Amino acid sequence: MPKLWDETIEAHRNAVREATLRTTAALVAEHGLASVTMSRIAKETGIGRATLYKYFPDVESILVAWHDQQVGGHLQRLAAARDRAGTPAEKLAEVLRTYAVTTHERPHDTEFAALVHRGGHMAGAEQRLRELVGDLLADAARDGAVRGDVPPEELAAFCLHALGAAGGLPSRDAVERLVTVTLDAVRASG
Repeated sequence: MPKLWDETIEAHRNAVREATLRTTAALVAEHGLASVTMSRIAKETGIGRATLYKYFPDVESILVAWHDQQVGGHLQRLAAARDRAGTPAEKLAEVLRTYAVTTHERPHDTEFAALVHRGGHMAGAEQRLRELVGDLLADAARDGAVRGDVPPEELAAFCLHALGAAGGLPSRDAVERLVTVTLDAVRASG
């Protein structure tokens, strides 16, 4: 059993939460969604069931919290990709490439995906993603690198929808080709 007690109550709560999220994700990956119960999570995490229920009412809420954490990490990686590039066009390319690779590499278990993507908890993250890409497109358009005849919000929706196909592609090379085609579609002509 893992030792979960820390020096402060807040640190202890965070440790219990993190251990619960990590353990639940591992159990789902190893045994499938249907076989994961609160009792099993409590046992594998090394905490009592009553304690687990103080943090989460059910397995679904744990998985949604885990997914929210993953999405937050993805958004941070996209911001880091933007920040390490130079020109507006380079920033856009780096963010779209990072998004496509992340989409390609994430698990595509349809039962799990259906569970964590239903409901409204994803709306904020999706809005931040659209704004990030839209702002990059607007900057690149002002710089003359991206077409200016289509509003940046519409181009962002196009890019994200197109790159969503990366999840079904067979290889990283195919993902790179998709990114190239997407960038070609939004580049300024001439």
